[in-house]
Amino acid sequence: MTKPLYSIVVSVFNEEAVLRNFHDVLSNVLDTMNADFEILFVNDGSRDQSRQLLSQLAAEDNRVKVIHFSRNFGHEAAMLAGIDHSRGEAVVCLDADLQHPPKLLPEMFEMCRRGTDIITMKRNSRADGSAFHHLNSRCFYRFINKMSDAQLQEGASDFFLLSRRVVEVLKSDFRERTRFLRGIIQIIGFQSDSIEYDAPQRAAGESKYSFTKLFKFSLAAVASFSKLPLKIGIYTGLIFVLLSIILIIYSLVMWFIDTPVSGYTTLIIFLSAFAGIQLFVTGVIGYYIGFIFDEVKQRPLYIIDQIESHE
Repeated sequence: MTKPLYSIVVSVFNEEAVLRNFHDVLSNVLDTMNADFEILFVNDGSRDQSRQLLSQLAAEDNRVKVIHFSRNFGHEAAMLAGIDHSRGEAVVCLDADLQHPPKLLPEMFEMCRRGTDIITMKRNSRADGSAFHHLNSRCFYRFINKMSDAQLQEGASDFFLLSRRVVEVLKSDFRERTRFLRGIIQIIGFQSDSIEYDAPQRAAGESKYSFTKLFKFSLAAVASFSKLPLKIGIYTGLIFVLLSIILIIYSLVMWFIDTPVSGYTTLIIFLSAFAGIQLFVTGVIGYYIGFIFDEVKQRPLYIIDQIESHE
């Protein structure tokens, strides 16, 4: 009986300190499983020695294939490139920092064999995460679920499994330039399930997500799943119409009883608030137009410089 082939996709950006350790841990887990594997490392424009280390791994391990980007295109593009080039019956995406424990792979593939198409990994805690970080994560998911019709799983991470038919959907559709992949896989449909886990500390190195990157990532996620910000103009317009009617009625009443209202202060406050809200709404509209502009240009999601393998 032929063994099934599964794919492991690993995004790499400046991970020289952990790559060897990650490969050893991953290999030890895969060697215990009755299946064939391909390990797709996607080098997302690393500026350290990651490229050289990945080339060595490809030369030493016939399961390893390395996709080198021409420059840094981002974590989401790297995952998508690995998914696009995968050949397995199922694909698992995980990070190289060992905060996505490879020891959970047997359980994930077993669930897939029983017919589950999408397995999301729900992170309960992070050994190196502060209470502030945990609060931010909870607030983000609650915020996006309030704003969007799609209800995303709180605590979902970029650690997940996709069956081949889900992979084919991602390869033919959902090719947005602005993506929130962990959210997209939750709205595709098909049979899905989740596994809870606790993320250990990074094996080495440091997080590549700065506050600015996380903020931009959050804005992209909101724009991908909600059009509610675009409705702010309608809601604020209705509020100001109501306030204007009240102000007009009040002014007329005071005029009739011979106590004219001094209008300077009221007018300045009203116009200042209205101008501020107008500029804010214009900025929101401009943000969405920027996404449309990116889609219309149809630039590639990523550019491959070289593909290396054992052959």
